[in-house]
Amino acid sequence: MSDSPRRAPATRPQPLWRREAFLGVTLAACLLFLVGGEAIFAGLSNPLWLAFVAASLFTVILISALAVVRHAEAIAERVGEPYGTLILTLSVTSIEVMSLSAVMLHGQNNPTLVRDTLFSVVMIILGGMVGLSLLIGAWRHREQLYNLQGANVYLGLIIPLAVLSLVMPDYTRTTAGPTLSVAQETFLIVMSVGLYGAFLAMQTRRYRGYFVLAGAEAPAAAAEGHHGGGGSAWGHAALLAAYMVPVVFLAEQLARPLDYAIETLHAPTALGGFVIALVVAAPEGVGAARAALVNDVQRAVNIFLGSVLCTIGLTVPAMLIVSLVTGRGLVLGLEHTDFVMLLLTLAVSVVTFASGRTNVMQGAVHLLLFLAYLLLMFQG
Repeated sequence: MSDSPRRAPATRPQPLWRREAFLGVTLAACLLFLVGGEAIFAGLSNPLWLAFVAASLFTVILISALAVVRHAEAIAERVGEPYGTLILTLSVTSIEVMSLSAVMLHGQNNPTLVRDTLFSVVMIILGGMVGLSLLIGAWRHREQLYNLQGANVYLGLIIPLAVLSLVMPDYTRTTAGPTLSVAQETFLIVMSVGLYGAFLAMQTRRYRGYFVLAGAEAPAAAAEGHHGGGGSAWGHAALLAAYMVPVVFLAEQLARPLDYAIETLHAPTALGGFVIALVVAAPEGVGAARAALVNDVQRAVNIFLGSVLCTIGLTVPAMLIVSLVTGRGLVLGLEHTDFVMLLLTLAVSVVTFASGRTNVMQGAVHLLLFLAYLLLMFQG
């Protein structure tokens, strides 16, 4: 009789149609709103129907966006870091750009929508996402390590791009209000794309080591390949695109009940941007929190700082180009409490990512900033 340990029976992976069953729900929702959207929106005057339509659309969009992240993470496990995190952030930023473009082109002219969405993404990620990830990671593993050089590179780009995009328009005199002239917008587009392109070259070539933690072992969760579920990188890329396109269409539909609720309930106009930002940032928040839980805070740092940089470095120029082409003006400059909260959050982020180590208190402070942002949205 052999004394060797018995192997646990291998679990058979679920068939593809079962793993991706929600894609059918997403496509069915798209068909429903494509055919009967006007009839559905005709009943928005009923508060219960308004809440049901908005909640249903938000749920379908969010679960579909989570599927996009799931397939992006499956690709990430096959290509390794830092390419994996880069694929994830670019995928989610693509959803943001296409969703905002669809709402801008087909909805009512809302010149502050892009600004509100960008600011909400920054606060959700640097406030809520960073706070939750650092808090639960440090609570479970006490102190966690990350590569300080990589965090400094991220923040060294995020701060000037955020200030030039969301603060500087308040102080320029060429145009009235918190806006930029065509020449200033062109400069911001070229500078943002140029800096982000230089960052990509740095991250993927000579300075790849800045974005990985030297000597760190692969976390168990990643080694088990729980995201992948089998399949090739190209197969996951195809499914990623298959989920992404319906998300953009449904985000455009979600703008209708949101606009109606803001007008009839006198809710803050920034609420629309916040909901779009929540859909964009929540899936990455799940990925960052999951990485922190398995003691891979380096991947969490790459996710949330990379997301903010990608949002400012690519979304801002993309939306400025859409604005220039379509003639729809954009108001980018933050005002009043939002202005203060942005500068405070950036300053606290510099302090947080200045040591290469994380602790519970850092997470608590960032969560406090996020809660203050939510309060000031309604009582600013």
